[in-house]
Amino acid sequence: MKLKTKGPVFWTILAIGLLIVGWLYVMLLKSPCDLKETAYLNVYPGDTQEKVMEQLRKVGNARSTKQLEFLLNLVGYKDHIKPGQYALKPGVSPFRIVRVLRSGLQTPVHLTFNNMRTVEELAGRLSTQLSTDSLTLLNCFRQTAWRDSLQLTENDYMCVFIPDTYEVWWNISPEKLRGKFVQAWKYFWDETRLKEASKIGLTQAQVSTLASIVEEETKKSDEMPKVAGLYLNRMRIDMPLQADPTVKFAVGDFTIKRILRQHTLINSPYNTYKIIGLPPGPIRIPSIRALDATLQPNRHSYLYMCAKEDFSGYHAFATTYEQHEANAVKYRQALNKNGIMR
Repeated sequence: MKLKTKGPVFWTILAIGLLIVGWLYVMLLKSPCDLKETAYLNVYPGDTQEKVMEQLRKVGNARSTKQLEFLLNLVGYKDHIKPGQYALKPGVSPFRIVRVLRSGLQTPVHLTFNNMRTVEELAGRLSTQLSTDSLTLLNCFRQTAWRDSLQLTENDYMCVFIPDTYEVWWNISPEKLRGKFVQAWKYFWDETRLKEASKIGLTQAQVSTLASIVEEETKKSDEMPKVAGLYLNRMRIDMPLQADPTVKFAVGDFTIKRILRQHTLINSPYNTYKIIGLPPGPIRIPSIRALDATLQPNRHSYLYMCAKEDFSGYHAFATTYEQHEANAVKYRQALNKNGIMR
């Protein structure tokens, strides 16, 4: 007896089913992007669906966006565009792209900054990681009401910006961002650190000011507590700090390698060759390591220090001026030998 062969109806249904599966694969699963690493799609306020597609072709290296446009139209995306930054990973499917865009499932930005000297530099750095431009951020940071509430001044409010990693949305408002910094600053100044500040007789802002000087003096973490201890020794006996970095700040030129007498004569509240005690505010945004080194200074009797003549970045410390002058002669000779006049 012969087996019945499948009829034309079966094959027609099978063909239609395969076509549907293929269509669904292309529409929902086959990635329209040719990516070897994660790319980021930025959607700005006021962007249209066409603008989003244009950006997708640009940053996502999309070969075609026809299926995406079809799916976005299907879910009414053009009337529900949500600004933000969205991650596009290699192999991302059309279904995933449509889902995150329609739902506004942003990818958090891990905001980082360090080695910032001024708030202007900080605003510029942050603007490269966020949707807000640097001038808008700067104007927000410069507003007086928030810093007055923290009893900070125009000179020392930069101490609020603690260098760290902050998880934020790409389109966070400047005010909310500022609030995050204030929150982190308050968290940093816990009971332990407040007690340490009180022990060395400094306010929070003054700790930041001294830490900024310490960090400009040395990049060596193991030397920072010793440098902090030296400056605190000077402050206890009302001896001028005579910190070269404050002179560079007063002059407005951190590229100076050799401080000359003409530099130390400049009239400025930041010239610690002429004033007693700390300047009115930080000369940079100090790192956490510099802040903690200042809060936990070494106990010693050093009053003088001079960069070592081997240019290692470390300093030679002294308790008397005579010892210091001997160290300074060695350093000056090394500068002359290497032709460093400025």
